[in-house]
Amino acid sequence: MTAPSTYLASVGTCLPGDPVDNATLAELVGVDESWADVFIGNTSRYLSLDLATGQVRHTLADLAATAADRALVEAGLEPYEIDCVVMGTATPDQLMPATVNLVADRLGIDNVPTYQLQSGCAGAVQAMDVARTLLLAERCRTVLVIGGDVCAKHLETDFEPGARTSAELVNYVLFGDGAGAAVLSGEAVGQGIEIRQVFNRLVGLGREPGQVVDWFGLGDRHSDRIAVHEDYKAIEETVPALAQQMFWELLEDLGWGADEVDFLLPPQLSGRMSDRISVGLPAPDARRINVVRHVGNNGNALPFLQLAELLRQWQGPGRAVAIAVESSKWIKSGIALERS
Repeated sequence: MTAPSTYLASVGTCLPGDPVDNATLAELVGVDESWADVFIGNTSRYLSLDLATGQVRHTLADLAATAADRALVEAGLEPYEIDCVVMGTATPDQLMPATVNLVADRLGIDNVPTYQLQSGCAGAVQAMDVARTLLLAERCRTVLVIGGDVCAKHLETDFEPGARTSAELVNYVLFGDGAGAAVLSGEAVGQGIEIRQVFNRLVGLGREPGQVVDWFGLGDRHSDRIAVHEDYKAIEETVPALAQQMFWELLEDLGWGADEVDFLLPPQLSGRMSDRISVGLPAPDARRINVVRHVGNNGNALPFLQLAELLRQWQGPGRAVAIAVESSKWIKSGIALERS
């Protein structure tokens, strides 16, 4: 009997509105344009929030439903052909109902299992891991996997330009909003790219979180806690090492050599950091797929945006390795893909 396999059938993405470049940020919130270019490396991002007015233009459900619909169309599938929906996000629209269920409702998907994973940059890979596990267990034939984040709702807009320090303005330059989706199947349909392996490893035992995103209810809305906090020094020191560990772990498991990797999708933190990490990953002949510089760090959407770009460039047989690292409590994750 042939062992079951899993395949990436299609990818769909959605970014809100027009790109917001560094010159626009300089005008609206007082970001130094040259500092943003040199030290962060992101040149633009997409925001669901109008920084000029503070008006929210898109919810996560809006973006995720559009991305998912595009993935279904690309795969040639109707919503009723989906057996399960799995979503990864760090910024759901509400605590309840789960955003995955709002998206399923918009798509017309009903009477199937749904799962929402609360996680940062590794959440999209975790969602793929859950989907792949269900497919390998033959509990499903086709799974819709969604990842996305709307980070702009954590940004303040009611302050005068120049009233914030560089440390406070980092998030305006670094983060963006977006969503992505993929159809995973137990059959080689659509793109027909085999998912050879998916790994997720929590490695935060005894470590302080590198990122904290807080939330407030009616009882503590006047707390003096800040909503978003990052330890950038810890992130810069730790993420490259975790990325290398995951790279070698995937290759060792599959018996691949580093020179056999045709495409490399490195962690997408910022333009500068992702380039640095990419250079440190020893895949001499691999084409690097970096997108964060132009779309911003939109969390769980990024792996799908990378996959979409990968599919645009990938012709013929080959192998690809994608890595994501989450700094909240330190998770390293990765995916290995192969096209025969």
